[in-house]
Amino acid sequence: MLLGKTIVVTGISSGIGARIGALAVALGAEVIGVDVNPPAAPLGHFVKADIASPQAIAEVADTLPSRFDALCNVAGVSGVSGAAKTLAINFYGLRALSEALAPKIREGGAVVNVASIAGYGWRANLERAKAFVDAPGFPDIPALLKRFAVPDGEGYPLSKELLLLWTMRAARQPLFRNRGLRVNAVSPGPVTTPILKEFRQVFGDPRVDDDIAQVGRAGGPGDIAPPALFLCSDGARWINGANLPVDGGLEAAVNANVLGF
Repeated sequence: MLLGKTIVVTGISSGIGARIGALAVALGAEVIGVDVNPPAAPLGHFVKADIASPQAIAEVADTLPSRFDALCNVAGVSGVSGAAKTLAINFYGLRALSEALAPKIREGGAVVNVASIAGYGWRANLERAKAFVDAPGFPDIPALLKRFAVPDGEGYPLSKELLLLWTMRAARQPLFRNRGLRVNAVSPGPVTTPILKEFRQVFGDPRVDDDIAQVGRAGGPGDIAPPALFLCSDGARWINGANLPVDGGLEAAVNANVLGF
């Protein structure tokens, strides 16, 4: 279902992004990678970029070809660098890149966002999430964080809450909907990538270990890549505005605890 397609993958140089890129190539797709670091393995098409600023977004948009089939938004940071930078990359940069590239994605194409189980709390924090998502472009992030008294340690889960809310909104926005572009998300649980050590710093070992214990093992990049690429494919042509938990059952366990069933 990917044969002959062209897929843009951000965060191509490590972890989940690297595995998505490698599997897409194996399935017959042409891959264009975007990352602040060069990939370890040679890649036919690579754009070096940091998506944390409007200028960088514009440069990436100008560099990429005029037509491709899907955008996989994998690039992200753990939160150890502070909430403002985390939101700039994990949400506002991702959103700006998706909006800038939407006209280049073929009709019927796809945007796939790598969210996280850490964004589970978007419903409980809906009013806060709406305020951050309502802010257009690259807003004054420190002012928003101060307004809602968000500490640095909550930057990562907040960024994923916003991403999940925006995924559902974007699926209905004319920029995407009028051209039949599907916007979906996958939400991994703990995954054994280089960034996992940083997540332990952000959330603490007990939280991470408990999440892993609830589902029996941590995931690997190879667990996340196939579902993400399925959402890029024509096999997912009637899936839109959805979040697919790819977490070994962690969201189901959290739902059982939170909802009491």
